[in-house]
Amino acid sequence: MAANKTATPKKKQISIPPLAIVIVLALGAGLAGFLYLDRAAKRPPPPPPPLTAEARVYVRYLKLSDVQMNAHESYLKQSVVEITGNIENAGDRKLALVEIWCVFYDAYGQVVLREPVPIVSKKTGGVAPGETKSFRLPFDNIPESWNQMMPQLVIARIDFG
Repeated sequence: MAANKTATPKKKQISIPPLAIVIVLALGAGLAGFLYLDRAAKRPPPPPPPLTAEARVYVRYLKLSDVQMNAHESYLKQSVVEITGNIENAGDRKLALVEIWCVFYDAYGQVVLREPVPIVSKKTGGVAPGETKSFRLPFDNIPESWNQMMPQLVIARIDFG
């Protein structure tokens, strides 16, 4: 009896070119990075850090006055909101830095932008006891959902000089 050997057909191996694997991995990493950054951008801003005990006591000597808000169009046809005013140091210490949080709300009272800005700094010069200094805060990044009202101004940081 003769052995009948039948040849089994070999299965064809599917090969994926290495360049295709690299492209798929790069696209996957790019998509993951985009989703991560998109999610991070939608997170609400962190609450302002608390004032130091020393600054909390001294804040009663700082007086904001003549605070006004104006809007105009920049050269790039962009809407710019400016908040101007004065800060008076009615205390007995020289101030090197005063930073405030400008908190913008929407029509429903939700925070749409919370931005820390210095109104007194090394760049603008400190404020001596009894001195009043003017400040100007331009904003060009306020979301469209802003309620067009004066933002809440909260003193966030005081450094003594």
